Amino acid sequence: MPKVSYSEEERVRIREALIAAGLDLMANQGIQHTTVEQIYKKVGISRTFFYTFFPTKEDLIVETLYLQQPKILAYAQKLMDDPALSWREGVQKFLYSCCYGEKNGIAVLTVEEQQMIFRRLSPESYQTFREKQARLFGNLLECFGIKANAERISLFTNLSLAVMVICRAIPGTLPLLVPEAKEATVNFQIDMIVDCLERFKG
Repeated sequence: MPKVSYSEEERVRIREALIAAGLDLMANQGIQHTTVEQIYKKVGISRTFFYTFFPTKEDLIVETLYLQQPKILAYAQKLMDDPALSWREGVQKFLYSCCYGEKNGIAVLTVEEQQMIFRRLSPESYQTFREKQARLFGNLLECFGIKANAERISLFTNLSLAVMVICRAIPGTLPLLVPEAKEATVNFQIDMIVDCLERFKG
């Protein structure tokens, strides 16, 4: 017979397992290709029980993005500490890995996914997300040896997310852009971002 009651400690453990399973699936196969069914089956609970933790898939996605943030920061630090890479190569590799997230175990939102998720967030949840996002990008700048301030954090956030969105949007969401030039376009944008950060560093 299925278990009818869970302690608060068990519920916390199951919730954490759902977030971890969601991040693992989304990072490896993409957010759009990850279903609620895949997530709750991986944890070994029922669909009904899943929805007692997260009212929608979007609520879970936001939590997976929070879980991913320290992993992204640790990856950036690992690149900065790699003696085989110059500073520029480390930053380039970091941005490139994020652009091609699914190949590198990093969940990255498409334009459609961003719109879908943030339509459902309350103003308070949206504000929390923005604060955590700003903290992550500020920490990344510091990791790159750049003094972070509000203006630099905002610019770095927009430039980074823009190249990731472009990378994921060609050709499906942006059919007028030339798919054959996708990688060259992404590499050019990354070089421009690194040039900008290098000026801040200097």
